[in-house]
Parts: sequence; structure tokens; C-alpha cells
Amino acid sequence: MWYSAAYPAEVEPHSLASAGSRGTSAGGDEPPVEFRAALDALAKVRTRPEIVLEHIPAPQRLAPYAHALAARVAEPDGDDELELASARFIVLYDPDGHESWNGTTRCVGYLSAATDEELVDDTMFSEVAWSWLTDALAEAGAGHHNVGGTVTRTASTRFGDLAGPEHTVDVEMRASWTAETTDLDRHLLAWLEVLGNAAGLPPPGVRLLDPSDRPDEQTL
Repeated sequence: MWYSAAYPAEVEPHSLASAGSRGTSAGGDEPPVEFRAALDALAKVRTRPEIVLEHIPAPQRLAPYAHALAARVAEPDGDDELELASARFIVLYDPDGHESWNGTTRCVGYLSAATDEELVDDTMFSEVAWSWLTDALAEAGAGHHNVGGTVTRTASTRFGDLAGPEHTVDVEMRASWTAETTDLDRHLLAWLEVLGNAAGLPPPGVRLLDPSDRPDEQTL
């Protein structure tokens, strides 16, 4: 389940190195050992250069303990940046377990990205986008169960003096799953892989050629 009102749109960035000391309960109690181990695992994550990762305030009423991160992908656009995609990764922890989670640790993800207009009419796109998550979790070795979520495609047309491109197409994904171990670095890396796919990033270590990079073509 997703509670969008719990997550503010703008937050100050923080270093992930402090992740292990964050995530105390609303009453200020020291987090349980299992939850602290999960935060320590998150603190080890190093993202690819195109992705900016930062702390955001965690929801206070969804679980006894919570931790939240935001990620975004942007490219230069003159003197500004054009955001291609954004995401949030939330960890909810209940030491007593939760019946609907079938476990103690629930990962919640949300992402939004601009995409190709033709994909809105592709009936298979939602299935492909969902496979990004299931495949990424499997490839990262992120043990999980009770996974569920939605993929939504929307098309917008601007009229009048509203700034921005006339036609835009966006994809949104909401997902949650129960982590089986404290190795949440694997789960976060899987979610960032989904973000990269949604943003159209090439595989890590691969750089797409700009027209200026290509050798001059000879005219026959």
C-alpha cells in the first residue's frame, strides 16, 4: 500500500554514511539490532554516477521503525537540469511482525519517469516494466516474498500558456515486498536498477555515443 502524503516533495540531501544512526522510533528509542543491521547494509550502497541518492524524512505512523531514501536521474538542460526520473525507497520495520507482510521488514518503492509516447499504447509495457523489478530482485539475490504493486501509464497534453512540452508521457510504479534478510543493500540496488531502466539509462559502464563522438562518414 502506498501513502503518498507521507513523503514531502522537497527535502535536504544527507550523506548515506549516517544511515546506521538514523531510523529511531517516534519515541526516540534505540532501533532493534535487526533494523540497525539493515540500515548499515543500506549505508554501503554506491550508486552509478547518473543517480543521486539522498535521505528524506521517513513516515511516522506506518510502522514502529522506518527509513526513507529518494533517488533521481537528471541530465543537463542549459543552465538547469531536466529530471528524467525520480524514486523513493522506504523501509518499514515491525519487530513483532505484520500479518499482511508475513515478516518484519517491508520495502516500499515508488518511481515516476518520462517515457516514450508510443509505449502508452503498448499493452505489454506494464508487464515488461513489472519484470524489471522481479528480474532485478532475483539478479541481486534479494530474498523476498509477498511482492505486489501497480504500473500506471499516463499521457498529458498542455494547452495555453502552461510551460513545458506540449505532449508528455509518464510511467509510475508502486511496489512493496517483504525482505527475508537484513541485506537491504541488495533490495535498494535492485530498485535503483528499475529506476535506471525507467529513465532509459544504458547498462552500467556503457556510454551512449553523441553525434560528435562518431567518426566522419564518407560519401560514396
